[in-house]
Amino acid sequence: MISLPTVDDTVEFGQKLGKLLGAGDLVLLAGPLGAGKTVLVRGIAAGLGVKGRVSSPTFVIERVHKPGSPDGVALVHVDAYRLIGHVEEVDDLDLDSDLTTAAVVIEWGEGLAEQLAEDFLLVRLERRPDDTRVATVEPHGTWTTRVESLVSGYQG
Repeated sequence: MISLPTVDDTVEFGQKLGKLLGAGDLVLLAGPLGAGKTVLVRGIAAGLGVKGRVSSPTFVIERVHKPGSPDGVALVHVDAYRLIGHVEEVDDLDLDSDLTTAAVVIEWGEGLAEQLAEDFLLVRLERRPDDTRVATVEPHGTWTTRVESLVSGYQG
C-alpha cells in the first residue's frame, strides 16, 4: 500500500505514473466517490505533459487530452461510472483503437475494461477518515515488471 497523505502527494504519485506511460498503456482506477481518482488523473496528465485542464468526464464519459509536444502521447480519460453493468457500451467507445495511439486511463473501469488489454495496471484508491489516501497497485502482464519503478520510495 502506498500512503498519500495530501492531495499534492496524490498528484505527485500520478505524475510519477504518467512519466511511465506511453501509447498503448491502460490504467484502471478503482475506489469510491471522493477517493481521489480524478486528482490522480491530473497528476498522470502532468506527467505525460498533455494539454488542457483535467476534470472528471462523468457526463461526457470520455475526454481526449492532446500531447503537449510533437513526440508526446495523448491521454484518453474515461469515467465509466455510468457504464457499470453495460459492458457493450464500453465497446462502443472504441477504446481499443485509442490504445494504439494514446495512454488510456479509466475511472470506475474495474470489471468493465479488462477486456481491452492483457497488460494493464489497476490502481485502487481509498480515502481514510483523516483524508489520507491509500493506493494499492495491481499489475497485469508487462506491468508486473514495470511497477517496481512506480512504487519504489513509497511506504504503506
